[in-house]
Amino acid sequence: MNQVKQIIEHLQLQPHPEGGYFRETYRSAGEINPDSLGAAYNGKRNYSTCIYFLLTSDMFSAFHRIKQDEIWHFYDGSPLRLHMIAPNGDYSHVVIGRDIANQQTPQFVVPGGYWFAADIINEDAYSLVGCTVSPGFDFNDFDLPSREMLMAQFSQHREIIERLTQ
Repeated sequence: MNQVKQIIEHLQLQPHPEGGYFRETYRSAGEINPDSLGAAYNGKRNYSTCIYFLLTSDMFSAFHRIKQDEIWHFYDGSPLRLHMIAPNGDYSHVVIGRDIANQQTPQFVVPGGYWFAADIINEDAYSLVGCTVSPGFDFNDFDLPSREMLMAQFSQHREIIERLTQ
């Protein structure tokens, strides 16, 4: 996977706590005041943020959630499967990639408050995507649950939770 190493070096990516590699590429200068964000947020947030995010077939993005909507943009490599569990427990998934004729989508919005994870579809491959968050991402809005916590809440999704939690 020499190409993966080149991408990591060229884009200056770093390991992400949920798995994979990332680098923030944009953080708006403008900020939203706490009184305009609502009770779910603590402190100011930038209008928007954006990152590069890279996964390989030997890793995954573990189930996590943020308060904001997150837009995924496909750039290169293998399509990936984005798994979601809604607050009411409904499971769904979408394939993010460029083969639109085969039900892949190059862009998808994960609603705020959903648990979500991602894995690569092809073997010995990588996927390079971008993720845009608005209001802007802040680690105070990031939840990375234990397997046990998610299982207690959503035992009906045992198989996918066991596979995509750390």
